[in-house]
Amino acid sequence: MRQRVEAELVANVINVLVAPGDEVAAGDMVVLLESMKMEIPVETEWAGTIAEVGVAEGDVVNEGDLIVVVDTK
Repeated sequence: MRQRVEAELVANVINVLVAPGDEVAAGDMVVLLESMKMEIPVETEWAGTIAEVGVAEGDVVNEGDLIVVVDTK
């Protein structure tokens, strides 16, 4: 099953920590965002394989924008 990890606020993408094909566990950080001079880790709720990365470093995301898609086990 595919699960979407979405942005919860407007922020800048400062670090993308995963790529398609990477294995992740529930709670793993996949992207680091920055908003109002605060760093905000984005974690996945599911274990599985990264199927898609929807952001790149330097992007600006809005609430609801796709961060990654996880194929769950």
